[in-house]
Amino acid sequence: MLVTATCHPLILVPGNGGNQLEARLDKDYKPGSFWCMRSGGWFTLWFDPTVLLSPFTKCFNERMLLYYDADLDDYQNAPGVHTRVPHFGSTKSLLCLNPLLREATSYMEPLVKALEKDCGYVNDRTILGAPYDFRYGLAAPGHPSRVASQFLQDLKHLVEKTSRENEGKPVILLSHSLGGLFILHFLNLSSPSWRSKYIKHFIALAAPWGGTIDQMRTFASGNTLGVPFVNPLLVRPQQRTSGSNQWLLPSTNVFRDKAKPLVITPRVNYTAYEMDRFLEDIGFSQGVVHYKTRVLPLTEELVDPGVPVTCIYGKGVDTPEVLVYGEGGFDVQPKIKYGDGDGTVNLASLAALSHNVESLKTIEIDGVSHTTILKDEIALKEIVKQISIINCGLPK
Repeated sequence: MLVTATCHPLILVPGNGGNQLEARLDKDYKPGSFWCMRSGGWFTLWFDPTVLLSPFTKCFNERMLLYYDADLDDYQNAPGVHTRVPHFGSTKSLLCLNPLLREATSYMEPLVKALEKDCGYVNDRTILGAPYDFRYGLAAPGHPSRVASQFLQDLKHLVEKTSRENEGKPVILLSHSLGGLFILHFLNLSSPSWRSKYIKHFIALAAPWGGTIDQMRTFASGNTLGVPFVNPLLVRPQQRTSGSNQWLLPSTNVFRDKAKPLVITPRVNYTAYEMDRFLEDIGFSQGVVHYKTRVLPLTEELVDPGVPVTCIYGKGVDTPEVLVYGEGGFDVQPKIKYGDGDGTVNLASLAALSHNVESLKTIEIDGVSHTTILKDEIALKEIVKQISIINCGLPK
């Protein structure tokens, strides 16, 4: 099913943790222990396999932490830590998370290979990548978010450049997970005339439109995201300061039932409407004001992006629906009651855009998880099929 002659260029936008990050330390960096002492230039921050070892997990945590600057009303890196996203405009940074562990950290490589083989795309010519520093989220109007806002500017320039270099064809934007939220806001902030000229279609894979219940576990108890041997409490501090993680907390726009708790404890239960109290009670009181002023307004409404949208996601996979904590408190991982979704994102959140977008196509794939949607054979065939339909107007 080759469509080379007519294919619209494609830009891939990864999810949370879906591309490489590099760091450099200067004299202002104060290591928490001798394990964290390091000299030299740029090194791989994400994904660094030394995070698996407890002393280095602490080093990773202190280098990934974000700090709020009250004077700037914005987040920034820890003192002495400089970060950069390698290979913007290329897929190199999102094919795998560590080039030295290519197979073990493979991310979008199976998808790119499928697009090359079955759709006639050419990597780094008609398939481009838009990696970003996924720790930084956007902020509500009136509050700066320098890093994330710069990413949207860079993405706009990449879209325009990619279109110019491909005979003026408008671009297909394809996101995974958190990338879908960035693209939705990116399109909402663009003018109708710009969208009409430069955007052919938006394909969102496994987008958490209304956040996830599992994200409350990340904030309460830490979340290793499946990485073995890591103590979740050691990475919890940096996970709490991540603006994008705050963005992924369950939204009342999707989790509307005030009678159904998302988190149960021996003394207090929490729905999406008690998020400020939840953050306070887990010991993250400093995040309450920032969540209410910088993040919450972003989640109140899902606005039609003004372009055709195709949502593809998995279902029928056990997904955290209620977190139950015992007397051990939030430092102990909860018991989990499961519901439907893709293993990470609840079905209600995955399907939430269906109520707000005029030109929307939704495709559900049974048994495909949040991460395997990028490598599962059935899922890849479906993604290739939908891109072929967009390019050639093939029968649906």
